[in-house]
Amino acid sequence: MSRAFVKESDDPSVEVPERQQSPHPNYVTLRGLAALQQQLAELEASLSAMGMPNSGAANGELVDRQARAIVERDLRYVRERLRRAIPIDPAKQPHDKVAFGAVVETLDDADKKRCFEIVGEDEADPAAGRLSWVSPLALALTDASVGDVVTWKRPAGDLDLEITGITYRRA
Repeated sequence: MSRAFVKESDDPSVEVPERQQSPHPNYVTLRGLAALQQQLAELEASLSAMGMPNSGAANGELVDRQARAIVERDLRYVRERLRRAIPIDPAKQPHDKVAFGAVVETLDDADKKRCFEIVGEDEADPAAGRLSWVSPLALALTDASVGDVVTWKRPAGDLDLEITGITYRRA
């Protein structure tokens, strides 16, 4: 029988799709780990402030149940991200090569300077120069040394970047 001919229930369920976990290891900087812990605390406080879920199906109560379901879903996601977190100590990284946690200074053919930090997926912010360690540019930079030239493959066209500096933030 077609779903179109089935009577809807008087109690609409609240279904919120799960947030998908990355298939990659969850490498995190200490800043990234702290941000996940802060996000967990905020979600737990939000859930606590919501109180017990309502059992009625009135429109306002449905919105409350949906908001609660979203927070509960996000809590499951963040708890799993924390469970899978692998903190990387910058002191143990090879300081003469680009690796996770590196702050990389580059210079292109037009003498434009750029600075990128290789970070975990959860703390990536390309506009701020923080690249996920699995992004194409971060992968191109990984294992490069000062003086090396890497090719940044971009939709706007390839760009060669010379590595001019590699530093690691202190823990």
